[in-house]
Amino acid sequence: MTEPIDIDDKLESEYNARAARPDYDRVLGDWNRRSEAFRSASGGFLDAAYGPGDRHRLDLFIASEGAPTLVYLHGGYWQRGDKSIYSFVAAPFVAEGVNVVVMNYTLCPETTVPGITEEIRQGLIWLYRNGGEYGLAADQVHLTGHSAGGHLTAMMLATTWEELGADLPPDLVKSGIPISGLYDLAPLRRTSINRGAGIDANAVRHCSPRDLRPSPGARALAVVGGAETQAFHDQAADLAARWSAAGARVEQYVEPGVDHFDVVNRLADPDSELFRKAMASLNPQ
Repeated sequence: MTEPIDIDDKLESEYNARAARPDYDRVLGDWNRRSEAFRSASGGFLDAAYGPGDRHRLDLFIASEGAPTLVYLHGGYWQRGDKSIYSFVAAPFVAEGVNVVVMNYTLCPETTVPGITEEIRQGLIWLYRNGGEYGLAADQVHLTGHSAGGHLTAMMLATTWEELGADLPPDLVKSGIPISGLYDLAPLRRTSINRGAGIDANAVRHCSPRDLRPSPGARALAVVGGAETQAFHDQAADLAARWSAAGARVEQYVEPGVDHFDVVNRLADPDSELFRKAMASLNPQ
């Protein structure tokens, strides 16, 4: 039986970003239209299987053989969303010569947050071992994700890859751009979000990135929208402070004037500062 949730009204208002956007359906429709148009024009490799599950699939958009690869993980509080919605994020990066992979994963409550975390690890391992068949360089994989995808991005930067395979390097993921992520999962247990996500004490303990040690040499750009609630700003600041103290190279960045959803549009805008910073993180000096 599902454990009853004692909802904290303050936490609910801070974290339920979708409730703050009455035009969310319009936003989603726009993303779908842009993504469908890009897929139609791009000629990417769609629905490559990285595992046995129905949602163990990824789309690959190849710009240039051997170029940096950016893997995108979608949001939806681990219980909504699909890679097909977010193909549009790839468009400006591909135009700049960056390969982009958009990954799906099983959603809660069919699985758990720890289960999703493990699926993403397996997807990245599959890319490391098989990406060459599509022209991807194994030593050029970077990661970004939004909201729940930001959480998963941070979890990958705290993964000890060598323990998962003798052939895997410690820096399998070269850098990460977690956007509007959740790095301390405990507050979500007091929100309606947890009715579907099912975050329990085990998930808080093992899947809160702020409490984990980042991989040696980890590089991260922790992004939040300027118009997001204080909770998202605090989550990013907390991660940056803790990981910097642990030796990671973490830059905080606030994209001005955008909320939890419009920050994704800025990532896909080649004229935005966020896009420029993302490109710079793929090609560090």
